[in-house]
Amino acid sequence: MNKKQSPPPKKRGATVAAVLCFVAAIAIVGTYTLGNSREARQNEKLAKTEETQSKEETTKSRGVGDGDAGDGTGGNTGELAGAEEAGSLVITNEDDTGISGENVENTDQTNPGERSTESNSDISSADTTAGAQQTAGQGVNVSFGEDSKLLWPVNGTVLMSFSMDKTTYFSTLDQYKYNPAVIISAAENDQVIAGTTGIVKSIDNIAETGTTVNIDIGNGYELFYGQLKDVQLKTGDYVEANSVIGYVSAPTKYYSTEGPNVYFEMRKDGQPINPVDYM
Repeated sequence: MNKKQSPPPKKRGATVAAVLCFVAAIAIVGTYTLGNSREARQNEKLAKTEETQSKEETTKSRGVGDGDAGDGTGGNTGELAGAEEAGSLVITNEDDTGISGENVENTDQTNPGERSTESNSDISSADTTAGAQQTAGQGVNVSFGEDSKLLWPVNGTVLMSFSMDKTTYFSTLDQYKYNPAVIISAAENDQVIAGTTGIVKSIDNIAETGTTVNIDIGNGYELFYGQLKDVQLKTGDYVEANSVIGYVSAPTKYYSTEGPNVYFEMRKDGQPINPVDYM
């Protein structure tokens, strides 16, 4: 019986080499495929991480806290806070996916500087009006008329009467001249009162009549009180009838013979008239 013939040694070697090459090729392909798979997963994780960071940065820049990206009210809260700091109101509508709708910006059309100027202008006007009311007697009308009456400024006798139609004798001057006022005797330091309501127009120091207070009593009428001292009023003050204007001073050199007195003059539209006609 014939024995089975074994392959020649050279043929077996070639077969083994082919098998080894095939196994090596499979191993190389598997290793390459596994490496690519791992690299792909790492790239995917990296991309997701970058996407998450980008979303968080976007959310923070819009003033939305964690977990509020998809909440419409949360988004509005952050944007409203930022808008208030910027001086404008920004209304943002967001759906449940967190996608922002169209921004509607509502800003005040008036420049803040203009508002400040207008406010200051309004305040200045109010102050001016208030000052005018105080000058006019806090709402009290200063309106003297032909039927109005005057109080005597001081208790005393008339030393020299009003006289503009003829001259009268002045003892100290030792001469005759016209007298546009009523000269009333008084004791030094006596109170001098206002004959009616009015507004102080001026306070002057005149050589002939000393400290003289001019009070506007309305409708072109004015009163002049001379030979005074210790006047506490100032220009623009409102005075009521019977209120103290000042006190009788020592007479000026023009009235040294007559002695202490009150110079009381009344004018209508700048022309002297007799105050006794209204007393």
